[in-house]
Amino acid sequence: MPSNIDSILRVVQDRQVRLVRFWFTDVLGRLKSIAISPAELEQAFSEGVRFDGSVIDGFARVQESDVLAMPDAATFQLLPHVKDEPVSARLFCNICSLDRSPFPGGPRWVLQQSLAKARELGYEFYCAPEVEFFYFIDGDAAANSRTAHTNSPQPLDAATYFDLTTDDISGRLRQRTLQVLEEMSIPVEYSFHEEGPGQNEIDLRYTDALTMADQIVTLRYVVKRVAREENVKASFMPKPLPYAQGSGMHTHMSLFEGDRNAFFGGNSSLGLSKVGQSFIAGLLRHAHEITAVTNQLVNSYKRFAKGDEAPSYVAWARNNRSALVRIPLVRKNKPESTRVEYRALDSAANPYLAYALILAAGLAGIAGEYELPEEADVDLSSLDFVEARQYHLRPLPLSLNEALGEMENSELAAGALGNHIFEWFLRNKREEWTQYQQQITELELQQYLDW
Repeated sequence: MPSNIDSILRVVQDRQVRLVRFWFTDVLGRLKSIAISPAELEQAFSEGVRFDGSVIDGFARVQESDVLAMPDAATFQLLPHVKDEPVSARLFCNICSLDRSPFPGGPRWVLQQSLAKARELGYEFYCAPEVEFFYFIDGDAAANSRTAHTNSPQPLDAATYFDLTTDDISGRLRQRTLQVLEEMSIPVEYSFHEEGPGQNEIDLRYTDALTMADQIVTLRYVVKRVAREENVKASFMPKPLPYAQGSGMHTHMSLFEGDRNAFFGGNSSLGLSKVGQSFIAGLLRHAHEITAVTNQLVNSYKRFAKGDEAPSYVAWARNNRSALVRIPLVRKNKPESTRVEYRALDSAANPYLAYALILAAGLAGIAGEYELPEEADVDLSSLDFVEARQYHLRPLPLSLNEALGEMENSELAAGALGNHIFEWFLRNKREEWTQYQQQITELELQQYLDW
């Protein structure tokens, strides 16, 4: 797709585009859209589209409500055509104040700021996420189905890792999703059925962090839209089923200096440079401070339950999938593939804010020349808290409330997010925790009602 304005205008005319959708997210990462006619597009590139920011969570207050959506020409993409709908295109937007200065409530701008700081040090930040999600039976079919877990949503299938059957509905949905992503120039590296019933995974190919955050938002939209066309519900909820593992968004990442992978250290026993080791040390030291953003829902912390294939403790290891940070094996004779994997992230995180904080933590480690602690060479998922103390391991926050307490005192989080988003996020999530605390669960009634 073209990335300059004149070429975009020609494509819009030649392809008879009828709607141009301006995309952005609120602070929590939920996709928002403003549709304009092609006749307004050229002016919108120069002047933006004005809207009331006070109606968007985390944006402007009522007394300072108007903001501008300024389209980023580099993100222009035709949307796959749907029968009986007009031909449409989309552009991601940067949110600005009326004087054209960056609006501090815009998540995309937060990530751009972190990336700018990395560039000042000579680095480009690259990411590749493994995005997990569930397909559920929707509507009356779900209400009429019967399983041992009648209060849970009903998975679309009972398959597990890599299963392929003659009636593989999930496989057909993934295939159609991949086709749409390919049409939108979003390259996919892998796609398969995950362990849980109805659970699937799509792995996106390595690219720069800002492009990747845009692609994650687009992937969520495409997955949900394709599923809806087949009367199926797709969910990125971190832990929708009590009897199955949750949905993570493990992210592989590296820093590049030009064409050189700054994490590669050929003479190191780990294959990691000092930069790579300090980056990991930064992730570990600041993990508690950023977890409220990488895992932003009350439900996120149920995915961390022991034995649920999600990290429980702050630790690193080589090829140990129970660790918070993992060093995957480097492909032979391919030093550019050197990377680290951060495994706490879940699929409901706002990728702009999460990647901004992860990068900030890693850069703090590099700037402070943090030393890498001892490797965890045990199965961390099998440890209880007493055993973990013997290994000097600290658990990740066990609840959103605990994670917010860590974030509240974090200079790193406040600096990376900016005061506007930092303060709003804490207020919003404290309210979410309060609402959660007021709920009485079925488990409580079963165990305590007769006391």
